[in-house]
Amino acid sequence: MTSGPRWPPGADLRRAPPVAPFKAVAPFKAVAPFKAVAPYTAVAPYETARYNAATYNLVPRSSVCSLNRRALHGSAALGTRPRAAERDGREDADVTTDCPDPVAPPAPRRRRRWPRWVALGTAALVLSTAGVGWWLYERLDRNITTDTRTARELERHAAERPVSVVRDAQNILLIGSDTRGGEGNGKYGRDSGTQRSDTTILLHLAADRRSATAVSVPRDLMVDIPACESADGRPGIARFAQFNSAFETGGAACTIRTVEKLTGIRVDHHMIVDFRGFTRMVNAVGGVELCLEKPVDDAEARLRLPAGRQTLDGEEALGYVRARYSIGDGSDTARIGRQQEFLGALVKKVSGNGVLLNPRRLYPVLDAATSSLTTDPGLGSLRKLYGLVSEVREIPEDRFRFLTVPRQPYAYNANRDELVQPDADRLFRRLRLDEPVPAPETVSAGGDDTGNDRPLSHVGTRTVDTKCG
Repeated sequence: MTSGPRWPPGADLRRAPPVAPFKAVAPFKAVAPFKAVAPYTAVAPYETARYNAATYNLVPRSSVCSLNRRALHGSAALGTRPRAAERDGREDADVTTDCPDPVAPPAPRRRRRWPRWVALGTAALVLSTAGVGWWLYERLDRNITTDTRTARELERHAAERPVSVVRDAQNILLIGSDTRGGEGNGKYGRDSGTQRSDTTILLHLAADRRSATAVSVPRDLMVDIPACESADGRPGIARFAQFNSAFETGGAACTIRTVEKLTGIRVDHHMIVDFRGFTRMVNAVGGVELCLEKPVDDAEARLRLPAGRQTLDGEEALGYVRARYSIGDGSDTARIGRQQEFLGALVKKVSGNGVLLNPRRLYPVLDAATSSLTTDPGLGSLRKLYGLVSEVREIPEDRFRFLTVPRQPYAYNANRDELVQPDADRLFRRLRLDEPVPAPETVSAGGDDTGNDRPLSHVGTRTVDTKCG
């Protein structure tokens, strides 16, 4: 019989039995502290090597051999002992024993440092050379004087200037100034504050750059000079006067406008060089060789030379191209001929490989040329000037011609010149249309109504020859 709640005597059995008093649960007993698992025992080297080599074939044979030796014989470095099976005389079939005898590892090779030092030295040399080259380039570039005043003056008179007819053909006006101002020019005479164009050459470069024609304009030629503004801003008046007075009146801008009015040819660029610059360039190339048929003694030009082959330095060359009365017939035309002869020899010397391919000789030439040049903005950098020189150098020597405009003594003054027509207009038309100028003996009249070939008379042609006969 099971025991259950007991009712007190006399209690109403229809009611629920009384609940026994609540007894508190015994206090919770904590679980015993967790015991850490014993430290993990690493697999013996032999077992690891055998497992990796046999199962996955990942460990090289040399590594397996090394581990097997350690398993069989122990390792003094690791302080281990041979396996128990080996100590008991038992053999382990899984142990690889056909390994070659151990060979001592090769001594580490000493890295050679000289290739690194050579590379560093080469890099330093290249960088220093580039730095010096850039400095020289900047110096030469700064030497050039850009004539912005002429550009502004020509812009003011753009409406009256002729237009270019042939694309890529270029016409460059070369002006030799007889100024006595500036460093080194005073010894050639008193500085009166004015300057004239001692030499003026219109250089025409054909569009295909296969030919060039240099036309000299005599300084004594009588021409129409437009109204030009002077250097101090005073307005001028148009007049009929000697050609080189245009440079004295209005500088390069007035000279260019005069040439364009005379020829109808658009002048694309201009360059001005003075006495000092000319002598420096000649000296920089080591002088220019010429042949003199007769001795020269000209006190005004400060020139005394014997007959025969001569190598003229800068001062002698300047006296030679400026001398007039002591050489030849004393005319300006004869002087122009000597200038053309000398300039041809100078260009030939500069274009030769002895100068252009020799940096030690090329730099003095460039320094002398750039420091004495005044150019328009279109040629006002070393890069642009070098491009022009490169184009001229590619022109064959037999296709480079020197001419003088057709001229004759002026009717009212034998000491002045005037153009010979229609020969002068025919010459200018050929240059304007980029047509070749043939020899004076047979040249087409161009505008001649008959269409027949007529001689282009009074055109002085110089063949540059620096050899004595």
